[in-house]
Amino acid sequence: MRTFKRVNPLFVALSLALAAPVLARAETPPGVREDVVHLLAFIEKSGCSFYRNGSWSDAKAAEAHVRMKYDYLSDRNEINTARDFIEKAASASSLSGSPYQVKCPGGSPILSRAWLSEELARHLGRGNKVTSR
Repeated sequence: MRTFKRVNPLFVALSLALAAPVLARAETPPGVREDVVHLLAFIEKSGCSFYRNGSWSDAKAAEAHVRMKYDYLSDRNEINTARDFIEKAASASSLSGSPYQVKCPGGSPILSRAWLSEELARHLGRGNKVTSR
């Protein structure tokens, strides 16, 4: 017959308290993740130039940068809607606070927030009405 050593209840409580944030971490909801993947592909395939912190870059570099920010924020459970993605990862510099701009061939620069919000609305098939997703 096996005998078990008694575990200190304080140790158990402390262990659970320390593990709770890890256990409680939720992933980006699947529908939101699909919308974000669509927006990232839209950036990469756009052929537009992106202005960030004083310099212009191509669409591929912009997508890589925004994807890196998304991954970082998603790992911290900060992206719960497609709006969160646009506002927190794709609209402004986390360092300077300066807004990102987009300039597509033949067009004038516009804020990436507006450009991506318009694409999200189109993607969701709701015209200009963007929901929380």
